[in-house]
Amino acid sequence: MTLAEQIWQFFLSGLTTGGTYALIALGFSLVYNATGVINFAQGEFVMLGGMITAASMTAWGLPLWSAALIGIAGTTLVGIALDRAAIRPARGASIVVLIIITVGASIFIRGVAGIIWGPDERVVPAFSGEAPIGIFGANITPQSLWVLGATLVTAIAMWLTFEYTVIGKAMRACAINPQAARLCGIELSRMISWSLALAAAIGAIAGIVLAPITMTQYNVGTMLGLKGFCAAMLGGLGNGLGAIAGGLLLGVLEALGAGLISSQYKDAIAFVVLIAVLLVRPSGILGGRRGGEE
Repeated sequence: MTLAEQIWQFFLSGLTTGGTYALIALGFSLVYNATGVINFAQGEFVMLGGMITAASMTAWGLPLWSAALIGIAGTTLVGIALDRAAIRPARGASIVVLIIITVGASIFIRGVAGIIWGPDERVVPAFSGEAPIGIFGANITPQSLWVLGATLVTAIAMWLTFEYTVIGKAMRACAINPQAARLCGIELSRMISWSLALAAAIGAIAGIVLAPITMTQYNVGTMLGLKGFCAAMLGGLGNGLGAIAGGLLLGVLEALGAGLISSQYKDAIAFVVLIAVLLVRPSGILGGRRGGEE
């Protein structure tokens, strides 16, 4: 295989992981826009989606799609519970305190998952077979296309929600100007609950489509969450389109670095990119913005 063919193969592989990072980054941006908080429990939502799906199939013999729906619903309930039990009671606290609460929630969820499911890896079957598909000399698995498709569909669904639904417009209003939104009768606490529920559902989708490729385990959420955060910062925290672009770009850079330099640096690449972005362009490549900022 020539160098050009290798680069093309690494590029396609990077799009797969990049699609997952993009979904996780969307969850970060969604919660950040509504609350101003960076939700470091987002990676655990990804883990829960995959683990609940795998456990449902094993314990109850459910078909994949039924188990996936249970995984999304169960993770969404965890997101709502996080808001009711931890975020809402501390809503008057500083942003730093709220971020620390999400870190604590991440550790708690991971610990409970370890107790329930143990340390063993769980397998979720591929959605449509495992025979590789050739694309201009490189191979990609059908599951990789499911990852990219899920990213595209989720992004479109979010855009439609925020542009054409009452709840979506209310959430946008809270992000742009919380005080004005409150004066218009929008209940901020409800919108924040919706944002955490949607972020949890998006994280679950990411975990479900990724599990057939990498398998899933109770502790996979930590690294995925950190890389999703790096992708959100790379694209511009709070910018949905930036989250997609940042995730895909990070996945491609990670795959190229691991393939052309050394796989030992695979996990480090995301954090090197994060440091570079913070030094050169802290607002990200698409310049995310918070309410009231131009």
